[in-house]
Amino acid sequence: MPYLLKTEPSTYSFADLQREGTTLWDGVSNPVALRNMSTMRAGERLIIYHTGDEKSAVGTATVTSVDASDPKNPQLKIEVGEPIARPVSLAEVKANKLFSDSPLVRQGRLSVVPLTEAQYKFLGGE
Repeated sequence: MPYLLKTEPSTYSFADLQREGTTLWDGVSNPVALRNMSTMRAGERLIIYHTGDEKSAVGTATVTSVDASDPKNPQLKIEVGEPIARPVSLAEVKANKLFSDSPLVRQGRLSVVPLTEAQYKFLGGE
């Protein structure tokens, strides 16, 4: 199952991930987001979404490992993928019926969001 990870670009951007190549995804405190992280497996596909002023899907990544032994602090390692050729804005997401029941639209503060295959492709995933 693909997922979307939200990040504030002034704190950690997709460009930072591109520079580093891999990172430990942390700083998540919402119980639903933590549960979503705990269910991930190596190889899961990700969309990286910038919050703040940008509010758009900007790149892809892949989960390389998950240690969910501590459900309150799962350790998620991710590897950079490709930038999305044309970032997809939140306005475009909200206008698309694919997302009518998505937590991306319904739970705006949720930082780790499961996606359907169709949603992943719409956001620029391959």
